[in-house]
Amino acid sequence: MSTLSLTSAENHLASLVTSSGEAGEIEVRSPFDDSVVGALPVSSEEDVTHAFASAAAVQKDWAERPVKERTAVIARFRDLLLKERDALVDCVQAETGKARASAFEEVADASLWSSYNARHASGLLREKRRQGTFPLLTKTRERHVPKGVVGVITPWNYPLTLPASDVLPALVTGNAVVLKPDSQTPHTALMVLDLLLRAGLPRDVLQIVLGPGPEVGGALVAYADYIMFTGSTATGRVVAAQCAERLIGCSAELGGKNAMLVLEDADVAKAAVGAVRGCFANSGQLCVSIERIYVHDAVWDEFVSAFGERVRQMRLEPGFEWEADMGSLISARQLDAVAAHVDDAVAKGATVLTGGNRRADLGPYFYEPTVLLGVTDSMELARKETFGPVVSLYRVSSDDEGVRLANDSEYGLSASVWSKRNGPRVARKVEAGTVNVNESYAATWSSHGAPMGGMKSSGLGRRHGAQGILKYTEPQTIAAQRLLPIAGPADLKKETWAKALSAGTRLLNLYR
Repeated sequence: MSTLSLTSAENHLASLVTSSGEAGEIEVRSPFDDSVVGALPVSSEEDVTHAFASAAAVQKDWAERPVKERTAVIARFRDLLLKERDALVDCVQAETGKARASAFEEVADASLWSSYNARHASGLLREKRRQGTFPLLTKTRERHVPKGVVGVITPWNYPLTLPASDVLPALVTGNAVVLKPDSQTPHTALMVLDLLLRAGLPRDVLQIVLGPGPEVGGALVAYADYIMFTGSTATGRVVAAQCAERLIGCSAELGGKNAMLVLEDADVAKAAVGAVRGCFANSGQLCVSIERIYVHDAVWDEFVSAFGERVRQMRLEPGFEWEADMGSLISARQLDAVAAHVDDAVAKGATVLTGGNRRADLGPYFYEPTVLLGVTDSMELARKETFGPVVSLYRVSSDDEGVRLANDSEYGLSASVWSKRNGPRVARKVEAGTVNVNESYAATWSSHGAPMGGMKSSGLGRRHGAQGILKYTEPQTIAAQRLLPIAGPADLKKETWAKALSAGTRLLNLYR
């Protein structure tokens, strides 16, 4: 169903790629059964250059339009997302192999984030009066100027949510955008562009280029006025270094080894349900997915039993129906990486509570939701991000020990705390950019008015909230002086002015 509908739209979507067609094609295959989803043209470095030139040519006109005109485009896009829900969910599933419920979350999230931009961008971008040097004499204003042409690089795991999360605020602030989605999931990004054009976005304001990361992604960094990158910490370091060389800004959401804390006073039944969602949503291929769970000794036996039973009951299956709890991994490479982590752990003494097997009977890249006990630092997955349906359980003697072990990581993206009374207090001790209390990950992510991002090696900058919008602008201060210059009247002695200024400064200090 999904592949057929995509095939019928293939020529239209291909026409939206900025490409001369001379660099070959990308063949996209569905993780469900390795069937061909479609083929799209690759962009050469010359095509990337053309994309930036075309975007720059229309960016100033787009920026000069009233903010309300730009937000109206975003509002219409929001409505189209819901109108085209089924087609979008089909496309996301066809390209990623994820369960339908996980694919639908992308549509809902993108629609809600669109609403936040449409409703709040005008207020955030409005020119504001700021305190001047001297009351009445200095009139100071703050305004926000778009960066220019923003380069956005997004991964395969959330091919609708992540482009929308990063492209929309860049557009609403008056920038043009060149987007490079992952080559495994390009059709979804092209559907986003198609909906934005239908919503009234002028042509060329958003360009999409396709191709290998080192070549096409590197060209983006070479030409952009600002970069938004989502991916691994290793690649993020390279991108950040390249941006630093050009003295352009960048924001990056990078790796994680996210922890969940089940405290002594946790509601164990609810924590077990939340852990299933937090560990295995999108087959564990989620930047904020839980890969470590620290459980207080007092509730260890109860939690392990409840959690293990719920994991064993999960429905792992392919297809476009709603009943599946978990779908496929994205590729053979991802499957091999997940299996290698589990095999290494078992070989070094870890115990498999449940799962631990490839499921070729369901599809080429299926792997069971897996729970491990007895994981030690000698094992690859103890500290490295698995990015798959694998979680390790650790028994701790106190809540403080759980916090200490959760913080003992180079990463600090997301965390989850389960407690009847102490959740907010303990959450403040966790070194992560987002901490959920009695929820696995969605509470912080979907609180679009609040910033989302990582501490330590998990990233730079934030998406969502005011910071996630204003980062695509340059703050500009304009101050106008009148009646009396700050340096004092030209015919007044410097010492006399210094004495007057001292008296005035004492007075001003009382009100600042």
